[in-house]
Amino acid sequence: MTLELSSAKNIASVLTEALPYIQRFTGKTIVVKYGGNAMIDEELKNSFARDIVLMKLVGMHPIVVHGGGPQIGSLLEKLGIKSDFVDGMRVTDSATMDIVEMVLGGLVNKQIVSLLNKNGGKAIGITGKDGDFIRARKLKVTRQTPEMKAPEIIDIGHVGEVASMNPDIIEMIKKSDFIPVIAPIGADENGASYNINADIVAGKVAQMVMAEKLILLTNIAGVQDKSGEILTGLTTEQVSGLIDDGTIYGGMLPKINCALDAVKSGVNSAQIIDGRVPHAVLLEVFTDQGIGTLISNKNHQ
Repeated sequence: MTLELSSAKNIASVLTEALPYIQRFTGKTIVVKYGGNAMIDEELKNSFARDIVLMKLVGMHPIVVHGGGPQIGSLLEKLGIKSDFVDGMRVTDSATMDIVEMVLGGLVNKQIVSLLNKNGGKAIGITGKDGDFIRARKLKVTRQTPEMKAPEIIDIGHVGEVASMNPDIIEMIKKSDFIPVIAPIGADENGASYNINADIVAGKVAQMVMAEKLILLTNIAGVQDKSGEILTGLTTEQVSGLIDDGTIYGGMLPKINCALDAVKSGVNSAQIIDGRVPHAVLLEVFTDQGIGTLISNKNHQ
């Protein structure tokens, strides 16, 4: 069966458009934060896995960092453990931390590893505790209201931030031709476990390995202006301006700040893209248009 001429032209056009990006990114490291709908919908899960495997096959070094909030919430509910949130962060006592570690470091991490292997890749799963990869410290949360004389410090338990990272384990995995899949759990100097926001871990990993790109998969189409239009090529200064004037606010702020920090620390660009689009990663890496919002230190015409 032969291709129709129009289909053949479309395929040729796609392949030739992809070629410069393959040439440009061969040997480069691309960190992808995987979460949201892309982790739940079967079609999106497989399209994500094929995108990552293709990147590896053409000579790029993808690193996957994943979340797992819905899966953690689901298991806690089944076990009758109530979830409380402070500023969007789950209050995590010791019992909850055991569940978080089991779901993130075990169930979800191994599902993603299996997904990549099933789609022709060679993946290996780690948490921040493996090889002392992520040294964590307890996250301090403060709250101030007008009637308070001093800010209130709220203890949200085993929720951490990145104190430091050890690049050795990632370099070892990259050299062995495996795709690292990282669960965002770290340990402090006493060995206590901490749950860390996956966006933050992805940003710190991108900085540590001096990645070419940081890609954050989300459940929105990208950063929007006040009239709802998607903003594409933004400089770090423009993004700071959008935060100051209130265009970027609420739940989008942590992602944006993570992308900003990465770009300001030497990552070439950060992309916030819609994980609900099949092959979102492929479209971002291999096409002229890309999808979602790109942030870099360069002006985009």
